[in-house]
Amino acid sequence: MSKIIIRLAFWLNSSPTYQKAKSFIRDLFYNQDNAYKKYVDTTMIFLILTSVTILVYEVRNPVPAWMDFYDIYIVTAIFLLEYLLRLWVHSDMHRYVMEEYEQSKFLHKAFSLRVPVKKILQSKFSFILSPSSIIDLLAILPAYRPLRILRIFVLFRVFKLLRYTKSINQFVEVLSNKRFELLTLLFLLLFIVLTAGIAFYVFEETHNPHITTLFDAFYWAMVTISTVGYGDISPVTHEGKAISMIIIVSGIAMISFVTSVIVSAFSEKLDELKENRIIEDLNKNERFVIICGYGQLAKMFLRQEEGLEDAYVIIDKDAARVKQAIKDGYKAIHDDASRHDVISKFDLKYTDVTVLCLTNSDVENIYISLNVKSLSRDIHVIARATDESMHRKFKLAGVDHILTPSSVANVMLRTAIHQPILYNGMQAILTGKNIANIDEVMVFRHAKLIGKKIREVDFPRYKILFMGIQRGVDGEFIFNPSRELEFEHDDILLMMGVRISIDHFKKHYKGADHG
Repeated sequence: MSKIIIRLAFWLNSSPTYQKAKSFIRDLFYNQDNAYKKYVDTTMIFLILTSVTILVYEVRNPVPAWMDFYDIYIVTAIFLLEYLLRLWVHSDMHRYVMEEYEQSKFLHKAFSLRVPVKKILQSKFSFILSPSSIIDLLAILPAYRPLRILRIFVLFRVFKLLRYTKSINQFVEVLSNKRFELLTLLFLLLFIVLTAGIAFYVFEETHNPHITTLFDAFYWAMVTISTVGYGDISPVTHEGKAISMIIIVSGIAMISFVTSVIVSAFSEKLDELKENRIIEDLNKNERFVIICGYGQLAKMFLRQEEGLEDAYVIIDKDAARVKQAIKDGYKAIHDDASRHDVISKFDLKYTDVTVLCLTNSDVENIYISLNVKSLSRDIHVIARATDESMHRKFKLAGVDHILTPSSVANVMLRTAIHQPILYNGMQAILTGKNIANIDEVMVFRHAKLIGKKIREVDFPRYKILFMGIQRGVDGEFIFNPSRELEFEHDDILLMMGVRISIDHFKKHYKGADHG
């Protein structure tokens, strides 16, 4: 028997079909980014709501046979299947068998099923006894119609919405984050109710006809401290009235404390939800920019750059700078971009992403670059360096382009002093004012260019000055190349012209797969 189980365990571990099926189901249930999960969630929500609707309808109306069949067999069968699938993917039973077998071989001892079976049972029972699994199980019970009392468990199907409704999950998460404060207030509430109930019972039992048991006193205390005040039980002694006044004041204080705790929790969560929404919206774009640090360079870039309304985000760990960025009308997130978990929130593998490391710290910019490049080497990283002595370190971190503002400023200053006309022309070209723009055209985005020779492209017709080609991101730049040179997939063309001419050129040569 043991040999059969061991063989079965190793077969399951090596079976690509089994592993793929289990991975697919696990991902379908627990991965929020799964493309099919929203359809599963919508279906389960529909089943839950229709099941509860049938429960309400049958209180005063006879239920048609088809509706009864749907509720008993279809809904329950799907819930049961979901429960069993969740139980299946919760843990890998064959791995416990394999681990025990390999340990027994290593230690030269007899293999025993007792240890893996114990681990399997512990793992499965941890799932079965979890609150969400108990709710799932109770939601299946109403299918057993001989016991009509079980129909009330249909209400537990409402709790299953916690699995499939994101907003409810977020509400529960907010309360869970404040569980210490809420539990403290709950214990204080129970203490006040217990103390006040006993005191009220002692003073009122012989004088108040509505107080016959200790439970009545506890009921009065709970109703009073909650400030509901049904009026069915009222104090008749002076001592009872004094207790009522104390417990009313305590109730108002308790409600105020609970309200402040919940409001502060939701206020904290609201910022997180807004930031998550920004990231989700950004990930929908095929091309976007992540700006790390809201300093002078970032401000200058955002003021002059066009077309970034829905394709950028600012990340800064300084709360004051984030507030200022939002006040200036930009999308900003308060977080530390040098942390791996922050950058990994973005969809960086299948989109065209540029990351600007513009913080005032070289160390921080290098850390951000390393994190980004660890996720994908294809991400274009531009980083700010304080001086040229840091260039080698930035290159080792994988930075594609390094900005040294002080060096650029010195060059422009010397040019402005000694060659003012050249300075005016360069400034006009670089800023796109009055004369023209210098722009880059990546050949792979304009597929019609691939394989063409330079002489076959009529640049003058588009009123464009073709300046040169760079072979790949790290390749050499060829200024005024031969007209017989062919455009390749990884070429980057440098050209100058008015914006309308460049846009017309790009539109004409855009490949069919991009247009």
